[in-house]
Amino acid sequence: MRISGTMSFRAAAAAAAALVLLTACGDGGGDSGGDKGADQGKQALRSGAPTPDPTRIPEVGDKLQSRIPDQSRQVVAVYGKGVNSGDATVVLYTKQGKAWERTRSWTAHNGKRGWTTSHHEGDKRSPVGVYTLSDAGGVLPDPGARLPYTSSGSFAAPHYWPKSHWTDFNYVIAIDYNRVKGTSPLDQTRPEGQSKGGSIWLHMDHGSGTSACVSLSKSGMEYLLKNLDPKLHPVVVMGDKAHLAA
Repeated sequence: MRISGTMSFRAAAAAAAALVLLTACGDGGGDSGGDKGADQGKQALRSGAPTPDPTRIPEVGDKLQSRIPDQSRQVVAVYGKGVNSGDATVVLYTKQGKAWERTRSWTAHNGKRGWTTSHHEGDKRSPVGVYTLSDAGGVLPDPGARLPYTSSGSFAAPHYWPKSHWTDFNYVIAIDYNRVKGTSPLDQTRPEGQSKGGSIWLHMDHGSGTSACVSLSKSGMEYLLKNLDPKLHPVVVMGDKAHLAA
């Protein structure tokens, strides 16, 4: 976006923020938290299914499992219901020793048209993959985030969107897809080009699919903001069940 030299800083900031919101995922559950690892193991034994390997993120195959950095000790797994579905479940796993423990889970949404391995701007699908989580922000003041947090009214969704979407960006965590780590989620830099899309975030849910982001409840976002620790190198592993299992 080219900004005239005569445009005021405030007008430039507002224009940039508007562009962010138009290209971000705001077009669009509740907590189901708790540690369920032990229950899953018992169920596997009763059903005769193989006992889950505690050193791996459940239901994630070798392709994506191998992309989780060795130093990562927090994984936000987004389990999409189907390749063309906007429904998902988000699970936070924390590594204790060599084992991944299921910490909390929430109902969630992803892109309204589902998932893709080749995301492009405007396709209404979320990108499958493993991405770092480095920066956060939102309209609301910092709730005690461990990730660097930018509080700004520039995150506000435009009010010509449905009213149910107005609070989408009260809290956001940037997914490091086609962006520069270490900058505000509002930063418009697209290292892979504009056509690859960007401004893909974890943000607050409005009850239906998004334009590409992953959305969950306010309490879920608050929990992630307060607990995702840059010292633990958090990443998100995201996709529909079939792509995750590949």
